[in-house]
Amino acid sequence: MYKRFLLLAALLEIITPVNAANVVIHKNEASGLLSWTAEDDGFKIELIQLLPDFIRAIYAKHNFPDDEIERAASYCIFGTILNNTSEKMMSYDVSKWRYRVKDGKGEYGQELPVKTKTQWLAEWKKAGIQFSWTLLPDKGEFAMGDWQQGFTTINLPRESVFDLVYKWELDGIEHSGTLENLKCAPEKLPVAD
Repeated sequence: MYKRFLLLAALLEIITPVNAANVVIHKNEASGLLSWTAEDDGFKIELIQLLPDFIRAIYAKHNFPDDEIERAASYCIFGTILNNTSEKMMSYDVSKWRYRVKDGKGEYGQELPVKTKTQWLAEWKKAGIQFSWTLLPDKGEFAMGDWQQGFTTINLPRESVFDLVYKWELDGIEHSGTLENLKCAPEKLPVAD
């Protein structure tokens, strides 16, 4: 699974700088799928669009009940890779991350929490599922060069556009960043002519 994230990242071919030098959008020309990479103050985050069929395949392979497969696939899910690029200890806590969506007037509504691994696991336990390895851990603490990856789940429909406000700490000092105009993957890839 982790190798698939890295392979997907490697397949992304076009690199377009955005917001000075710290945010880059990659587009896979073959699939049209996007990823966003931001690096700031010793923290690097990459979010890679994942198709619902990819999510369905992963959880079907692990014998999830059909209704739980569809519930997970209904979320906007990104493959996420986090890196400590500083010489200090870095930590993160997904429960502090928020997403925000513009309303019909172009104004931002409230910031909503990102669903955590702990929340998913509690729900899956009630459904009789004992599986956890695909999801980004709620918390992590890294030395220089350490990294973590897993799924980040946002409760939005296909192709929604939103901003992600994420936080991390370096040696106990909190930092935050925002990835603007992230877009959830489509239901299916466009059919080539």
